[in-house]
Amino acid sequence: MTDPTPPAVEVRNLSKHYGDFVALRDVNVTIAAGEYFVLLGPSGGGKTTLLRTIGGFHKPTKGEILLNGKSVGHLPPDKRPTTMVFQAYALFPHMTVTQNVGYGLKVAGLPKAKIAEKVDYALEQVGLSQFTHRKPHELSGGQQQRVQLARAIVLDRDILLLDEPLAALDAQLRKDMCLELKHLQEKVGITFIHVTHNQEEAMTVADRIALIASGDLVECGNARDIYRAPQKAFTASFVGENNLLRGKVTEANGSSVIVDVAGSKLTVDKRGLAVTDGQEVKLSIRSECVTLDRLNGSDAAADGMSIMGAFDESVYLGLTTSHLVHLPDGTEMVSRVIADSDDSLPDAGASVRLSWKPSDIRLHVN
Repeated sequence: MTDPTPPAVEVRNLSKHYGDFVALRDVNVTIAAGEYFVLLGPSGGGKTTLLRTIGGFHKPTKGEILLNGKSVGHLPPDKRPTTMVFQAYALFPHMTVTQNVGYGLKVAGLPKAKIAEKVDYALEQVGLSQFTHRKPHELSGGQQQRVQLARAIVLDRDILLLDEPLAALDAQLRKDMCLELKHLQEKVGITFIHVTHNQEEAMTVADRIALIASGDLVECGNARDIYRAPQKAFTASFVGENNLLRGKVTEANGSSVIVDVAGSKLTVDKRGLAVTDGQEVKLSIRSECVTLDRLNGSDAAADGMSIMGAFDESVYLGLTTSHLVHLPDGTEMVSRVIADSDDSLPDAGASVRLSWKPSDIRLHVN
């Protein structure tokens, strides 16, 4: 019986300190061979530090990194089965596309014929076969990024590390390049590990996402679960447009809890979490799952799946319109709809009801 294929990357209890500053804290993550894995999080959260530590550019304070089942803590970057694509293109301005892509192979001493064959293949994969003789200044930003990708692919490494690869591109080109990156990864079949702070970019390309903030790996899962069913309150606040409410548990019997939020008693599934009476908790509800109804001042929300508030304003965003409402305790909630919202709106300060389905509200204890 043969051994199963080891993970492409296995990070065990990894920490990285810079003096008293903790950049990473006991991070554990496993990335399968051939997976498109995204490290998502706010700036300064530790995601680039983790990527560079995997690549050998940083030495961990403690912990272990295994690549393809082998510990690599003692190996420099050029001896690991990884190659890095940096945010800055870092192309040689005096070289053609072909020369830029083949430079690493030339340094490695490969025969000219073999270099030409591998460079042609790499350029074909990134759609640049017709630009072989151009210099970097004759290329667009997206084309320069493809040159850098080809330069990485041509080295035949198992793991491609991408550090904010699309940050320098404009919004529309970034969307286009997201799809190109995903298709490229599917064609070449190697492991991609991609760092970004852009959640739309992450969800476009990722097989799985790890959310990293303040040095901790907060949550890991596929894009749909991270968006629709966040386990942690931080995930709910960072991914998508979630309403995050604070409340106190007034009843914690059975499979659900009653939480007092701004004077309203809301019913929430416990999801197996340990919760006690009087405990301070957080609730999250995605803005597109919240329905706004205009009511008169005598109506009250008493069904456990709605809350009363005062209408503030509507913000038209093209595809969607966001209705802003504040609760009695001053908390702002948003109801987002896919509509022009040409209909007449409540007056500012008018009483409204915000409601949702039981499956759309989630309990968080941390």
